[in-house]
Amino acid sequence: MGKVHGSMARAGKVRNQTPKVDKTERAKKRQTGRAKKRLQYKKRIINVDPNDKRKKGPNFGAGKKVEETK
Repeated sequence: MGKVHGSMARAGKVRNQTPKVDKTERAKKRQTGRAKKRLQYKKRIINVDPNDKRKKGPNFGAGKKVEETK
């Protein structure tokens, strides 16, 4: 009969000794492939307002300053 590496009395010793570390929150992954194309389609074709006279770019609201109300 073959030998096993260590006795069953020491099973799980290292895992039980290591301190528990909570999982870190990560930023949302960017979609790729088919899912990315789907988002582009939704942004460019589906969500376009037919009442607008001219096409708005993806960076439309970036330069506008928001006024604070006091």
